[in-house]
Amino acid sequence: MSNRAESVLVGLIGEGVMPSLTPPMHEREADVQGLRLLYRPVDLLELALPATAVGDLLTAAQRMGFNGLNITHPCKQLVLEHLDEISDDARRLGAVNTVLIQDGRFIGHNTDFSGFGSALADGLPGAKLDRVVQLGAGGAGSAVAYALLKAGVSALDLVDMDAARAAERAAELGGLFPEATVTPRTPTELGGIMPLADGLVHCTPIGMAAHPGLPLDVELLEPRHWVADIVYRPIETQLVREARAKGCDVLDGGRMAVGQAADSFKLITGREPDRDRMRAHFLELIAVEDAAAAPALAKAAH
Repeated sequence: MSNRAESVLVGLIGEGVMPSLTPPMHEREADVQGLRLLYRPVDLLELALPATAVGDLLTAAQRMGFNGLNITHPCKQLVLEHLDEISDDARRLGAVNTVLIQDGRFIGHNTDFSGFGSALADGLPGAKLDRVVQLGAGGAGSAVAYALLKAGVSALDLVDMDAARAAERAAELGGLFPEATVTPRTPTELGGIMPLADGLVHCTPIGMAAHPGLPLDVELLEPRHWVADIVYRPIETQLVREARAKGCDVLDGGRMAVGQAADSFKLITGREPDRDRMRAHFLELIAVEDAAAAPALAKAAH
C-alpha cells in the first residue's frame, strides 16, 4: 500500500500557460508513484498581471505553502532578482525556469538546458557532435545552445535572421565555453556550412501549428546528418518528417518537453521520475489534442 501522507503543491507562472502539458505530466507521474501532487497554472494574462509581478507571486506561493514553481515566458530573467540562490548553470545562462521553495528561501534552476541535454543523450545516443548548426538564437535557443556546448559540441554555428542577436549570443556562449568555437551566421550561409555539419537543431517557431512550413531547404540535409526539433505541437513537424524520409536520425520536440518536466519533477519532489513513462503519457496528451483539433482543421480545409 502506497504512502500518500506526503503532498506537494506546484505552480507554473507565465503568460498563456493554461494549455501547458507540464501540469498533467507532473500529476500523472506523481500518481503512479503514490505521491499526492497538485499542479496549478498561474496565468498572468488571465490575472491581468504584468511580468514584473513574478516576485509578488513567489512571495504569495511561499505563504500558501507551495513547494516549487516552474517559470516560463516572460519571467525567466525577471525572476532572477527575487531568488536567494541560483544554480551555476542557471546563473551562467541568465535564466531560471524552476524555483524551489525551501526553508523560506527561493532557489533557482534551469531545466530547459538539461531537458534538451537528456533528450539528446536518450533520443540520439552516440550522435556525432564535432560541428552542429543551430537555427534560432532566441530564449529557447539559448538554453539549447548551452546544452549542446555542455554536451561537447566543438563548433557551433548559430544561425538567426537577426544578425545582431546571433552575434551577441555567440559572444556570450563563447565566453562561457572558451574551448569551443561559436560562430554567428545568417540563413544565407546555410548552403556553405551544412556540408560541414554533423547535425542540425531547430529552435524557431517555424513548423508549429500556427507557423507551418520548413525552416530551411531540406535539400541541404544529407542522410548522415542528425536533426533535432524543439517544436512539439505538432509532434511530427514537417522538418522531422522530411528529415526522416531522407534517412536522417531525428529527435522530435517532445523529447525536450518531457526532459525539462522530468528534471523539474525530480528537483521539486526529490523523486526520480520514470522518463519513458512520462514520454508515453506526453504522447497520449498530444494525441488527445490532435484528435480534438481534427474536426476544426477539417472544417477549415473546406
